[in-house]
Parts: sequence; C-alpha cells; structure tokens
Amino acid sequence: MGVGLAIDLAQRGVSSILIERRPGMHNIPRGQNLTQRTLEHFHFWGCVDEVRATRLMPTTVNSNGVIAFGSLSSEHWFQTKGREIVGDYYFQKNDRMPQYCFETVLRERMSQLPLAQARFGWIARSVEQDEHGVRVTVQNEAGDGAIEMLEADYIVGCDGGHSLVREASGIKRDGTDFDQVMMLSVFRSPELEKILERFPVCSTYRAVDPALNGYWQFFGRIDTDSRFFFHAPVPADTTRDNFDFAGLLHKIVGQTFACDFSYVGFWDLKIAVAEEYRKNRIFIAGDAAHSHPPYGGFGVNNGLEDAANLAWKLAARIHGWADDALLESYDLERRPVFKDVGENLIASRIKWEGELSNRHDPVENPEGFAAAWDEFVAGTGAFVSNFEPNYEGSPIVFGPPGGVCKARGEYMFKARAGHHLAPRNLTDGRNVFEELGKGFVLFAFDAPAEAVAAFEAAANELKIPFKIVADTLEHGREDFEARLILIRPDQYVAWTSDGAVSDAAAILRKAAGRN
Repeated sequence: MGVGLAIDLAQRGVSSILIERRPGMHNIPRGQNLTQRTLEHFHFWGCVDEVRATRLMPTTVNSNGVIAFGSLSSEHWFQTKGREIVGDYYFQKNDRMPQYCFETVLRERMSQLPLAQARFGWIARSVEQDEHGVRVTVQNEAGDGAIEMLEADYIVGCDGGHSLVREASGIKRDGTDFDQVMMLSVFRSPELEKILERFPVCSTYRAVDPALNGYWQFFGRIDTDSRFFFHAPVPADTTRDNFDFAGLLHKIVGQTFACDFSYVGFWDLKIAVAEEYRKNRIFIAGDAAHSHPPYGGFGVNNGLEDAANLAWKLAARIHGWADDALLESYDLERRPVFKDVGENLIASRIKWEGELSNRHDPVENPEGFAAAWDEFVAGTGAFVSNFEPNYEGSPIVFGPPGGVCKARGEYMFKARAGHHLAPRNLTDGRNVFEELGKGFVLFAFDAPAEAVAAFEAAANELKIPFKIVADTLEHGREDFEARLILIRPDQYVAWTSDGAVSDAAAILRKAAGRN
C-alpha cells in the first residue's frame, strides 16, 4: 500500500519518504486476485503494462474456481464465476499474480519519481505528532543500525495488522474473531496437476466440509510449474512439526499424491476494522486499518483503494485548494466500505455456508441436498457481482437521500454520484478514462454552454484543478443518463445533472471539501 501511495502522491507533486522494513520481496503468494479497479490504479500510476508482464499464469486461466462438496473427487461440484463478469464496467481488465510480482514493478516505478524517496531495510521505532506536524524515529535495521528523526506534515501507517503507527495514535480495532488458526502452505505437485484435469482449468479449487461450519479450505495455482498455495483451518496447537499437512491435502482432494512443501505458516481467522482511519495528522491504510481472511481477494485490493482515495485528498490539502473536511472524508468513505466487506460479505458468508452445507446429507436426503446445493451455487455467484464499493453517503458527493457508503451495490453504466465511473468512448475514439488526470473533470455531453462556463469560472475562482471535456450524448454515452458529470481525481462521480446548474461554485466547494 505504501509504495502505491508514494507513487500517487509524487505524481500529484507531493514529496514523501517510504519506510519499508523489507529490502527485497518475500515469495509467499499473497494478494493474487486483482480486481479491475486495482489495474486501473496501475494504469494511472504509469505501470499497468509492466505489471501485466509479470503474470505467472497464462492469460487463458481466469480468476474463476471450482467448489466441490466433501472433496475434489466428489460428483457434486461447480465452476464459479470470476471477476471477469463485471469487466465491462471498468477501464482495465482484472488480472492474477502474487503480490511480490506487482510490488516489484511498483518499486521500480517509484524509483523513477524524484519526489518519492524510499528507505528499504529501515523500520519506524516511534511516532509523535503536534499541531505543526509529525516526527518519526527510524532505524536502519538492515544496515549499520543508524537512527534518524524524520519530520513531515502527515504520516500514513501502511504497516500491517500490528501497526506501530496505529498504536502510537491510540486508534483501536474491533471486529469478529472466529478463534480459529489457519495455515498457509506452498507446495509443488505435478501429480495434483494431473488429478485436476477432471475440471476446467481454474485459478482456485475449494472443498466444502460440513464439519468446518463454513470455514474455507482451498488452494490455487501460482504458476505453470505445478506450484500451488493452500489455506485451511488447523488445530490451535499445530506447528510445522506435529501435523500431517500432506494428509490434509489428500483428504481435501480425495486422493493421495506426492507434494513438496516449500513453506508453511499460520494466521488467525478474524476480521478487524479500526474505529477510525485518522487521528489528526496520522492516517492508517491497508492492513493497518482493516484485516480479514483471504476470502475473495478483498485485502490487497481494498488497501490499494485506500491509497488512491487518500492520495488526492492529501495532495489537495497540501497544495491549498481543499480544507480539512476533505481529509475527514477519507475515513467517512473508506471505513464503512471495509466494515461492509468484513461483516456482510465475509463473516455473514461463513455463517451462511456453514448452515447450508449442514442442511442435508447427500446420501440420506439426496433431493434436499440437491436443493441446498443449487442455493449454494446461486449465492456464490452473487459473492462477486454484489461487490460494487460506493460512497453514496459521503459528505463530498451529491448522493441520493439516505445514501450510505458501502461495499455492496449494483453495477450499471448510469453515472451516479458516489459510484465509480463506467468506461465509454468519446467521438474521437478515446475512452473517457483517458481524459482523467490529477484534478476534477467535467464531462459535458450536449450540455448548455452557460452551465459549462459557470463551472469553468468557479474552478478558476476557487483555484481547483479542473478540465472540461465536451462531446455529444450519443454512441453509447447516453448510457450515462446525464449531460453533466463531475468526476473526482480518483475516478468517482461527485455530481451529475441533466444540464441544469444552480450554483457551480457551491458544487465544486462541496466536492473539494471546501467549507
């Protein structure tokens, strides 16, 4: 998250220093299921092609998976729909690769930006703030142990679940703790590759065990060299030496096969969300602000969205064209989205799957089981299509009455305040996303000239970075159902109109967090 934030800030003319404990990359395959939205970030950060070039699996392997009842040798199985099903609503296609692949590219991109400095191998030891700024004591852990104090206007803690920055600020976290130890292993098995030929080629494979009451046990492909990762619940006292990890794999697959483990680690199954994402000049993002099980690939994608949401707001405040209310909107927008993800997309799903998998035994009541399995299949499809983060309740957008910020919504091409803009081509063949940049953009589709002029004058008066893109309301652009669409610097819609404008200055002041 930190490297993405540093890139975004640098491109907006803000200098920063990244303190990163790891000098290099770890080879644990986390954060693989990247959404279309995440690839849009890479596009705007100037490295999307380079990121895609690091993909380890062929592009023919989509993000879908297989879910089977009991074991992967069961006759009861189905193929899930991946993130590709919502691809038409984004400017970039989704992709799949371990975090160490795309983070390597982001580090290289960061090195090209003079305003983005990095201290790899350094660690923060203490953080303090006052009304004038923040001070961070850092130490060169990978080198000579040198200690320095850095001063800045703001600090953003992207330092994980045990965040020093969060603890120093006094921000607390709470959520659902399932009191369950999970294991993550990495292994290689050409024999498993052969077994999986009974299924369509997929990214992930999961077996539903009624005894686990909804807890996931699943594995996925890493590369074309028969390497896989594997997650599953294990007893609380499990260590690397006292547990038969291969035996557990064999049980889930339903067959024995040779496998060579290269990594085994453990994590706790819980959902935690910070009570607030900001304390004066201290912000938190990514796992420091929220953490949850790796179910559905929400973690790294939400963290990068935190960075994109916060970067333009910090830049606006530092450059002087926004008030503190804009910084307040970071918490008000991002925290409800993740809380919705954790409690209503993940925790409630675990409970739902546990109940459904135990409802009927396929041997004792095949008809009842078939009905429950059909319900399971239908509900699994909704898991992807319902994830449409939006800020309808944000104080800096003109959302609907009673709107709230949440992770769930409905995909549509209609431009709606608080929602991500959908892609459409302009008359010159360029996509609307190719017109978006560092400031606000007003799309004017057959809009009244006086309305457009009012916005231009207001933006000049308020000194808000602003651009007007005029075109006709046809050839697909009528799908927006608006003649005027004001887009924020993070590609979300702030305001729409059929052409009428009552007070352009008031609209821009609200969208920019100006009192």
